[in-house]
Amino acid sequence: MPSLFTPLTIRQVTFRNRIWVAPLCQYTIEEKDGVPRDWHIVHLGSMAAGGAGLVMAEATAVSAIGRISDEDTGIWNDAQRNAWARVVNFLHSQGAVAGIQLAHAGRKASVWPEWGYGRDGSMDVADGGWQTVSASALAYAGYAAPVALDETGIDEVVNDFVAAAVRSIEAGFDVLEIHAAHGYLLHQFLSPLSNQRTDQYGGSLENRARLLLRIIEGVRAVVGDDMPVFVRFSATDYAEGGWDQEQTAIVAGWARAAGADLFDISTGGNVSGVRIPVGPGYQVPFASFVRDEADVTVSAVGLITTGAQANEVIESGQADAVMLGREMMRDPHFALRAAHELGVDLDYWPQQYLRARWPVAI
Repeated sequence: MPSLFTPLTIRQVTFRNRIWVAPLCQYTIEEKDGVPRDWHIVHLGSMAAGGAGLVMAEATAVSAIGRISDEDTGIWNDAQRNAWARVVNFLHSQGAVAGIQLAHAGRKASVWPEWGYGRDGSMDVADGGWQTVSASALAYAGYAAPVALDETGIDEVVNDFVAAAVRSIEAGFDVLEIHAAHGYLLHQFLSPLSNQRTDQYGGSLENRARLLLRIIEGVRAVVGDDMPVFVRFSATDYAEGGWDQEQTAIVAGWARAAGADLFDISTGGNVSGVRIPVGPGYQVPFASFVRDEADVTVSAVGLITTGAQANEVIESGQADAVMLGREMMRDPHFALRAAHELGVDLDYWPQQYLRARWPVAI
């Protein structure tokens, strides 16, 4: 059995394989109310039916001002929770573990959706946008300037993540991921390029990590001991003086002590104009570094496009699971195809697709 298809158990949750769906923003909210629609059932459900071990819902805002755009999903109210429960029920019916990424976009919030408007950058209040917040009043290039959160605002962010975790449990999710990557709010606090505070949330690494650790502790307290809690990190800003893999490994160790179980390692997103050496598996070495340095469980991402490549990441010990994004959108049944290519006879093909399980001579 290739390692890619061996089960993995974290706390009380067992994943049927190591092929996982990365969070994929869809910007598909009809009423701008943060409520997921039928699209989300089809989008995520197709990947569950396609054999993925974990299907992670997109970056889901813990508050209205934490949305990337006004067409993002949320989980700050009961209507959103109830709609997510429909999605979770279908994922479970296909044998997949259901996860949700809890997010706050910080200074990268209130932007025009990625498509459909012909505009980019910050959305003005007159168009439906809102005032953004961050660690410091430093704008992301080309975006409107945020307001630096005071300590009351920081406490509200912690409370919003904890309340979102409670609603996620009520919706039936099995795994929660705290989004601390891609230049969003928690990454903004972690990186010295975006955090120039002089209080207990700025300066030293311990201070810059304080908000994330408070959120992990708060989430763990309400989800109990059985549910896995993940953290997504960008392991580098690709910029001198910024967040890097060494700091990531140190904070991952602290995060594990605070109650996190797995670290989903990506890169970049906090500053613009940097050179990113993109290529097949280009972010896997960062996951491997964090895994080895911090002695933690990790998943890897970044142009993983074939079953053989994904299996090699696991068998070589670089990561414990792989997260696929674009390849899953191109082929929601990637896991079934990878099993076919690697000669694995899975017992969780949907019966409606059994005719495609093995080639048949005509």
